[in-house]
Amino acid sequence: MIHALFETPSTYRPTAAETAAPVPPVEAVLFDFSNTIFQMIDLETWLRRVGEAGGRTAVLNDDDAVAGIARQLRDAFRLPAVVALQEGRDLSPERHRRAMRGWWAHVDFLRGIEETAYRELTAPDAWVPYPDTEPALRALRERGLRIGIVSGFAWDLRTHLAHHGLEDLVDVCVISCEVGREKPDPQLFLKACADLGADPRATLMVGDNPVRDGGAIACGLRAYIFPAEHRTGDRGLNEVLRLVP
Repeated sequence: MIHALFETPSTYRPTAAETAAPVPPVEAVLFDFSNTIFQMIDLETWLRRVGEAGGRTAVLNDDDAVAGIARQLRDAFRLPAVVALQEGRDLSPERHRRAMRGWWAHVDFLRGIEETAYRELTAPDAWVPYPDTEPALRALRERGLRIGIVSGFAWDLRTHLAHHGLEDLVDVCVISCEVGREKPDPQLFLKACADLGADPRATLMVGDNPVRDGGAIACGLRAYIFPAEHRTGDRGLNEVLRLVP
């Protein structure tokens, strides 16, 4: 009784039979997309692509100039008005575009070519898998597990999967802009489980944000959270393979 008073708030209410039975083995794995199995190309590369596409090539061969633009971009992201625009930006493409334009308007290099910058942000090859993404997905598939993505994203991330030939390794994508909800809303995780035909109690969520991705535990899933660090090598997805049969 005392323990029950201190339980974490949750939408998940297991039955007495479920709590007494062995924990079911994992039969499905859900992944966050950004910074979990894919990452955006590095900032300097993106700025050079934007400059080339937008006809602003004068500074692109000057590493110090590009670094200065990158600093201005990072500094602008901390402005209160820009921070406010990011709230709920992944709920729709329109909100995300507005948030990006409001941010980039504070960066001299990007002012006036915001649409070009947005095209380069959403280009199929602007997001790349980690070196261990494909091997991990294939290993899970070979073990017979179902695979889904649950992501806070403002456009169809399937274009990036297809560009890298990984679309056949993912069964389901639940994307915030398509359902009008953001993690940690339980409905996103439950929809992914339902679309996969998987029991939430037998599903593992893998991500890099303890609040957003860890919210999966509120509806009965298990969760594995990576450190939210910028990785240039493997993401560590081999660790996920140790958690599944």
